[in-house]
Amino acid sequence: MEPVALKAGSKQEDGFGVQPRRVADLGRVPSLQRSSSSLCRSRRSQYAFSSCEKQENLSSWIPENIKKKECMYFVESSKLSDAGKVVCECGYTREQHLEEAIRPQAFQGNEWDPKKHVQEMPTDAFGDIVFTGLSQKVGKYVRLSQDTPSSVTYQLMTQHWGLDVPNLLISVTGGAKDFNMKPRLKSVFRRGLVKVAQTTGAWIITGGSHTGVMKQVGEAVRDFSLSSSCSEGEVVTIGIATWGTVHNREGLVHPMGGFPAEYIMDEEGQGHLTCLDSNHSHFILVDDGTHGRYGVEIPLRSKLEKFISEQTKERGGVAIKIPIVCVVLEGGPGTLHTIYNAITHGTPCVVVEGSGRVADVIAQVAGLPISEITIALIQQKLAVFFQEMFETFTEGTIVEWTKKIQDIVRRRQLLTIFREGKDGQQDVDVAILQALLKASRSHDHFGHENWDHQLKLAVAWNRVDIARSEIFTDERQWKPSELHPMMTAALISNKPEFVKLFLENGLRLKEFVTWDTLLYLYKNLDPSCLFHCKLQKVLAEEPEHVACAPALPAVQMHHVAQVLRELLGDSTQLLYPRPRSSDRPRLLLPVPHIKLNVQGVSLRSLYKRSSGQVAFTMDPVRDLLIWAIVQNRRELAEIIWAQSQDCIAAALACSKILKELSKEEEDTDSSEEMLALADQYELRAIGVFTECYRKDEERAQKLLTRVSEAWGKTTCLQLALEAKDMKFVSHGGIQAFLTKVWWGQLSVDNGLWRVILCMLAFPLLTTGLISFRDRRLQAVRGLARVRAFFNAPVVIFHLNILSYFSFLCLFAYVLMVDFQPSPSWCERLIYLWLFSLVCEELRQLLYDPDECGLVKMALLYFSDFWNKLDIAAILLFIAGLTCRLIPGLLYPGRIVLSLDFIMFCLRLMHIFTISKTLGPKIIIVKRMMKDVFFFLFLLAVWVVSFGVAKQAILIHNESRVDWIFRGVVYQSYLTIFGQMPAYIDGVNFSLDQCSPNGTDPYKPKCPESDATRHRPIFPEWLTVILLCLYLLFTNILLLNLLIAMFNYTFQQVQEHTDQIWKFQRHDLIEEYQGRPPAPPPFILLSHLHLFIKRVILKIPAKRHKQLKNKLEKNEEAALLSWEIYLKENYLQNQQYQQKQRTEQKIQDISNRVRGPCWGRSLSLPLSTRPQPCGHQRAWLPATQTWKSLVLLLVCVSLWARRRGHGDRVDTMVDLLEMDRLKGSGSMEQRLASLERQVTQTTRALHWVVKTLRDSGFGLDEGAPSLASQPASEGQDPELDGRQKAEDLGDAHHVNARHLLYPNSPIVRFPVPNEKVPWETEFLIYDPPFYSAERKDKDLVDPVGNALDPLSRITYNAVDGPTDRRSFHGSYAVQDGFPLNPMGRTGLRGRGALCCFGPNHTLQPVVTRWRRNQDGAICRRSIKKVLEVLVVKHDLAEHWALPGGSREPGETLPRKLKQVLQREFWPSFENLLLQGTEVYKGYVDDPRNTDNAWIETVAVSVHFPDQSDVELKRLNSHLHAGDPGMSVRWQVVDKRISLYANHKAILQKVATLFGAYY
Repeated sequence: MEPVALKAGSKQEDGFGVQPRRVADLGRVPSLQRSSSSLCRSRRSQYAFSSCEKQENLSSWIPENIKKKECMYFVESSKLSDAGKVVCECGYTREQHLEEAIRPQAFQGNEWDPKKHVQEMPTDAFGDIVFTGLSQKVGKYVRLSQDTPSSVTYQLMTQHWGLDVPNLLISVTGGAKDFNMKPRLKSVFRRGLVKVAQTTGAWIITGGSHTGVMKQVGEAVRDFSLSSSCSEGEVVTIGIATWGTVHNREGLVHPMGGFPAEYIMDEEGQGHLTCLDSNHSHFILVDDGTHGRYGVEIPLRSKLEKFISEQTKERGGVAIKIPIVCVVLEGGPGTLHTIYNAITHGTPCVVVEGSGRVADVIAQVAGLPISEITIALIQQKLAVFFQEMFETFTEGTIVEWTKKIQDIVRRRQLLTIFREGKDGQQDVDVAILQALLKASRSHDHFGHENWDHQLKLAVAWNRVDIARSEIFTDERQWKPSELHPMMTAALISNKPEFVKLFLENGLRLKEFVTWDTLLYLYKNLDPSCLFHCKLQKVLAEEPEHVACAPALPAVQMHHVAQVLRELLGDSTQLLYPRPRSSDRPRLLLPVPHIKLNVQGVSLRSLYKRSSGQVAFTMDPVRDLLIWAIVQNRRELAEIIWAQSQDCIAAALACSKILKELSKEEEDTDSSEEMLALADQYELRAIGVFTECYRKDEERAQKLLTRVSEAWGKTTCLQLALEAKDMKFVSHGGIQAFLTKVWWGQLSVDNGLWRVILCMLAFPLLTTGLISFRDRRLQAVRGLARVRAFFNAPVVIFHLNILSYFSFLCLFAYVLMVDFQPSPSWCERLIYLWLFSLVCEELRQLLYDPDECGLVKMALLYFSDFWNKLDIAAILLFIAGLTCRLIPGLLYPGRIVLSLDFIMFCLRLMHIFTISKTLGPKIIIVKRMMKDVFFFLFLLAVWVVSFGVAKQAILIHNESRVDWIFRGVVYQSYLTIFGQMPAYIDGVNFSLDQCSPNGTDPYKPKCPESDATRHRPIFPEWLTVILLCLYLLFTNILLLNLLIAMFNYTFQQVQEHTDQIWKFQRHDLIEEYQGRPPAPPPFILLSHLHLFIKRVILKIPAKRHKQLKNKLEKNEEAALLSWEIYLKENYLQNQQYQQKQRTEQKIQDISNRVRGPCWGRSLSLPLSTRPQPCGHQRAWLPATQTWKSLVLLLVCVSLWARRRGHGDRVDTMVDLLEMDRLKGSGSMEQRLASLERQVTQTTRALHWVVKTLRDSGFGLDEGAPSLASQPASEGQDPELDGRQKAEDLGDAHHVNARHLLYPNSPIVRFPVPNEKVPWETEFLIYDPPFYSAERKDKDLVDPVGNALDPLSRITYNAVDGPTDRRSFHGSYAVQDGFPLNPMGRTGLRGRGALCCFGPNHTLQPVVTRWRRNQDGAICRRSIKKVLEVLVVKHDLAEHWALPGGSREPGETLPRKLKQVLQREFWPSFENLLLQGTEVYKGYVDDPRNTDNAWIETVAVSVHFPDQSDVELKRLNSHLHAGDPGMSVRWQVVDKRISLYANHKAILQKVATLFGAYY
């Protein structure tokens, strides 16, 4: 007998379970929703506590809420311990009991009772666990009572242990003792189990000990942790074991918690106990106060698993109940019981064939009809797989096994057999997930709800492969609106593969992204992202937010727009303006009324529409792209960008946002990722623009200057400049555009000498010396040519150069030659010239074509270094002019103006940035200036240190500040360049050249000297050494360091200098493109004209169309369509280049080598998949030959690429692959054709056999069984290939033989199919007797099996008010009890029924046609669709027809009365009289017994017309009189789950009306 049945759990999930972490419908679990942190906390640690705080929380919470069990009374047992000591009945020795337990008590000698003698007290074993001598991985453990509520245990796991709510619960059960598995099967099982846990975010629950299946699971987790990186996360493996069976558990006892507790594994000395497995991450040790008793944890484990499976996990507005699956390896009788209970409670099971014992027995018979699973067959299988234990099996045991296995196999939709290497199965993870999907199809979900539920599971598990193969099939055509809730969940949980899958299956982003959806997405931002922090800051600064208010205002889109404006720059307008008076902006597309059945409350309200139209944002793809980019979600943003319309602007905007976020990102890795992603988007913009430029230069340049309404009325060029995307701006096409702008209407082919010549002699414009781009200007002679020439930026620039040089020459002349006490006419001309420069600077400051405001224009103006230099030069000139006009300050004024001349000369560098030769050099000089400033800091340290030391040694008490500066700084600085300081060595000492007392202002003070001998007395050797060291470090070290810094800067800048120059070239071109054509001082005339135009005539400023052009709608739409087309070309080229890479080719080839036979079999139907024998052998030689050739070519390819012959090898590989595909294609075509023929033949044979049987030819016995048609995916599992109607053995009642009698602890005697008929001999049949006590004692038969009270009952007749006649004729009566006409049930008595014999019921089947909103009848497969009235009690699992038993003398059933108002009862009685009887007879009900059973009459009441008066009255009188009762109209479908045989009745009704079923 197995000591324990074992089971298994998971890892935290990467999307579901992230903030907001929420668990809905938690029952008794208190406060499972995590509290949000305040803004003052760091966004990186807002959900984390320190280890000390965690320990304090555990040390206080666990003893208060979790208890252990202790034996409080020592009752000596007749058995001794392993050491020969006297023990208590609980298994512990006297020394291991508390003091109170060993005190003499009056009732100590009584029989030991755990309910009386065991008490709960605070647990003393919890905390962290570390396995001594093994890995240093720290786990969690707790000792708790077997009576601990599941809600408390779950709260401990999710809140205090920090486990994320799982998306799946995997319970692994099987052999508790070590067993052998085939190496390959072991490898496949381990890999698949961990893969499904790691990818879906599951919990694995096992028995936790280091034996049997638990050891296999632990080693699987160990192998995963050794081979995976830290980023993949930990697999959550929870071991639930019995505390009293754990060896060395004394080391886990720590009353205040063990942090950590050290556990020693000692398998040699464990005896009959077990050691914990070191590879599990969490341990729940169940305590019942005993020692050495196995199986204590099974009830708690079952309750905990059931509780977890009832929890709802919500993520992204979509909620799913946590699914559970049982995985079975090997096992004995306990494992069979576990499987039976799991199947009975609707838990799917995956049985691994080849693991041994119970698993193999079930796997061997799972494919057989129930009629063939006989006692003899099971006995034979047990003899094979239980050779050692077979002799211990009694006849009753074998009968019980047969019955349980029949019930397990009967529910095939819950049973999955994993056969390694067979049926195309290769991975356990796929088998587990397929089993869950298959099981979900048999529950309450059907039709759309069924597919929707399966899709929820696939998204929660993050298994897009399962979704592709099992859900998105040809059988189900998804409407785009049905995918919206799942799309939201996939976006929030960052599952890009699902987003891509939904887009491939028709989801349209323009319909998906509504204003509410976008707002919901921003409310569910990742709390760890920087954008979320910035958004919270904006909310905190919101004017409506009161400082004392505890919560921040709700996020609105205008809050998002504020943050985006900060990231995108001032060149863009707000993307989401603040709504007026709470009205939502209605910007684009209308959306039809949508109804979706979604569990998540938030999404249910989100997708309900109160009106026919819903406001859309201007560009839904843009909105979704921004949402993904601000969270740095690379794959998600890439998928969405591929859907974008204005893709170049979108890529440049993404680059700008990422660069701005990277500046504020604290995490270095995240910052680098953002910068790398920003570069990628810049390259994408370049790639798409390159495609456009190659096709059409003019249209590509229109894309640069087109005003993009979607991106804040900015242009691609402005976005690139804001983002400092130098690679994009330096693109040849953009530079050609800038060159075109630079030359204005002139042809770029004109030589510069021609332009200068025409500037000096403009009458030459009438000749053909200058050519124009416009043919009209080329043909016209006169003023138009002159205007076009002088309005060209290149001409304006050169005129300004000539003007500026003239200004500098005149300025220099006045300073050096003509600076008179009273200003001369030349000097006055300079004043006028400067005034014109001031006016031009004011024009640039106030020029606001985009209406940004004076403040922003001022900030933008002063952000330019050259503008700052201009303002400084003008202010300095004004200061010098002020001094110059004051007679007493004439000379200081000249000095100030001389310094100002230097600043005006420096302004020349900006002018020459346009030069391709000088421009890059000026950039290098600017960069080197920064190096000089750093160098001066290092130089100052040496200069000051040496100067102060030298001055202090040579000079005594120098008080003159100017001479101190000369001695400390000036002389030390000149020493670097070879001018040695005087008297440093005493050689040139002379009293005539210095002042002894320092009184002579023109001579330095003499150094320390001997007054009598007139010789210096300072230490010359010291000063010389200091000088040598100083020159060594400054001349050799620091100057060479400066040269090295210059060299490094030069090399670094030289690589990008061309890009930098081309980038900065734009600013100069834009400046002169909008500058008046006349140069200073003649520009004053232009300023006067501009003043009249702007101030007097109020004509607003407009940006030149060459740099910002707003297109007409039709032209813009055509341009964007053209851009999208070329974007697709770019993406295709990128994919092609990716495939052409050597690494990608090798990977593709290796994937093809991975067994083409088995790989291809996955896509074939089950009946045509290649099997390990037969026709597969014919494939093997060709397959092996192909593998060998490909592997050889891989090696040759690597060698050839190094030699430069890679292209030839690629061609060979492609040709070989083409041949293989041709061959495999023909093989697959033949197999598919064969499958179609076999299917048609099978259908024909089924029809022939059925026709013959209906005609009376042949008997059912001996009729050959035909292979059933393969059920398509999604078909009702109850109606698959082995339906009950085709299963001869299931002609007997099934529900009436369930081992567990409903609502009672009674267990039926197991009755296999072959022993059901009373005529069949069943000698060991000994069923228990059960008659339940009922409140209505007067209306029921007596309780008990005494014959005296029952002798007054008359069977097969009307017995007073009770009709005991059967619809099936007379039934037998044996020993005073009637016998069920359908055979044995495994239980005697009347059970929960009212009376012995038949219990008559009435089942009204109330139906109507299902109709659309327009009133038309819905159809499926041409047939009309019915709706039926059903009811359900809160405590019941299934919906049922509103019928049942009737009170004596009543017509209507009690259940129907509960949902109908009393005044409608007579009318309904008339409807029943007019109804059609569709069934009369026995009901296979789980309450039936050997002596009492249910028979019913089903009456159809149909309302064919929706305007029927009685139907309207019925609907108006429907109500749930009982609060626990629900009523609804249910679509008639074979997938709906109804009580007992009500589905069979519905099928008859559907057949009666020719309706869909």
